[in-house]
Amino acid sequence: MIPGPVRYLLLVSSLVLNDNNNGSNPYRATDAFVVPTQQAASLPTRQIASSTTTSTFATSMSSEEAPSTSTAGDGKFHFAIDRGGTFTDVHCTLPTGRQIVTKLLSEDPANYPDAPTEGIRRILNDHDTATAAPLARSYPRGAKVITSQIGSIRMGTTVATNALLERRGERMGLLITAGFHDLLAIGNQSRPDIFDLTCAAPGLLYEDVAEVDERVMLAGFCDEDKSPDEIIAAREENSELSPPPMCDDGHPKAGVGPRLTGITGEKVIVLRRPDLVAVRAKLEAFAAKGIQSVAIVLAHAYTYDAHEQLVGDLARSMGVFTEVALSSEVMPMVKLVPRGHTACAAAYLTPKITTYLSSFRGGFDEGLADIRLDFMKSDGGLTPVDDFGGHQAIMSGPAGGVIGYAKTSYRPGPGGETPAPVIGFDMGGTSTDVSRYDGSLEHVFETTTAGVAIQAPQLDIHTVAAGGGSRLFLRTGMFVVGPESAGAHPGPVCYRKDGYLAVTDANLVLGRVLPEHFPSIFGPNEDQPLDVDGARAA
Repeated sequence: MIPGPVRYLLLVSSLVLNDNNNGSNPYRATDAFVVPTQQAASLPTRQIASSTTTSTFATSMSSEEAPSTSTAGDGKFHFAIDRGGTFTDVHCTLPTGRQIVTKLLSEDPANYPDAPTEGIRRILNDHDTATAAPLARSYPRGAKVITSQIGSIRMGTTVATNALLERRGERMGLLITAGFHDLLAIGNQSRPDIFDLTCAAPGLLYEDVAEVDERVMLAGFCDEDKSPDEIIAAREENSELSPPPMCDDGHPKAGVGPRLTGITGEKVIVLRRPDLVAVRAKLEAFAAKGIQSVAIVLAHAYTYDAHEQLVGDLARSMGVFTEVALSSEVMPMVKLVPRGHTACAAAYLTPKITTYLSSFRGGFDEGLADIRLDFMKSDGGLTPVDDFGGHQAIMSGPAGGVIGYAKTSYRPGPGGETPAPVIGFDMGGTSTDVSRYDGSLEHVFETTTAGVAIQAPQLDIHTVAAGGGSRLFLRTGMFVVGPESAGAHPGPVCYRKDGYLAVTDANLVLGRVLPEHFPSIFGPNEDQPLDVDGARAA
């Protein structure tokens, strides 16, 4: 039996604790914002760290009420933000070194367009002490936020995750090597649950697909049984400038042509180069259909990327596509299927990330360009905003929670005993993420998320589609939970926005959620508590 849980504000702690690019860390682990329950005086053999950034068991408070710690400040405001699907938590180190936390709904269009921007504005408005002329600064709602006092911003976001789950990415097309038109639709034929009689093929991210008549092959498959003289003869039969010799069926002769050295050191043979005139016609057909993003996936591009670069340069030069994702740039790894899915994910999600970042930047004055702005990646690291791609953002939010509890909960026992493994339980509004830490971060390099195989480093996190915002239904005489979510807008009934009956309402009625410990951020003036009577009536 595990005693009362230890509750931590995990993600914002992790963002604060991550090192700077220069390797120095201005924050100590003991300075992280950690809120234990009274029962956490002694931890059991197996510790459980659960996030307080959830809509079900949240016990967060306003920035004025939040417990804080103090270090020597540098005169600037440093923000670390968890932008979840339901709530946004903003941790700030004030110019004095004191640390505070505030919470607000991630979506509240009646009061603000962007939650992270609003959270930063509120803290600056409440704690920027320069009120006398000529240094006086004001931060009215609706105006661009003055950035002169901001030192850094770090953020984890679920924008890409939600876009993938709900299939709300950019309209995109796929260019793939001729002969592989249906490769990504076929996939690898795996069935995660072989006894599931309702097994259905996952939907594809791309709207249309076109073939590029090009071909590269690995020389090793042709040369392993040839003598040195035969290899020389095959290499000299076709030069770089002459057309390739053809078979009777119109295809290039396999194994004939110069041996070129790829990025990985493997020898490749270029059998057919792409016809850029024909490729342009196919790209124009994409554009005519309203497709604004393109993924380019060519065979063996992980080691020989010249053909993808040619096609990519052509697509970018046309000026009609918001995103051109090359598989050789997104994830130069073997296995065409997961590499293709990863490139498609990048083309599908990156425009959404770009749009969100543009909206976020639009809420600040021009000084934001000079401020360090980092985002959490799926592998648990931070990356500059301009290098943040869609395929890196699938687990941006949950990854921060893992780093947070790894740095705050994994510690020796009272007698110096070896730390016990820690299980992370991060329950949010739409999903619950479970992970484990035993002294080192566990990474996976190929995962399937929402039916899409992603070949990119990610922390090993298991997600269950159930959270505080999961809606409650009565179907054919049975109570059903989810998978639909009430989100932050309109949210559960108790959020006072004519929302849907959800798990949070049930926990509120049952007394598991205490309104007095929940932030009073609801109602038209954002100053009312949870609506117990409304939840009970629903």
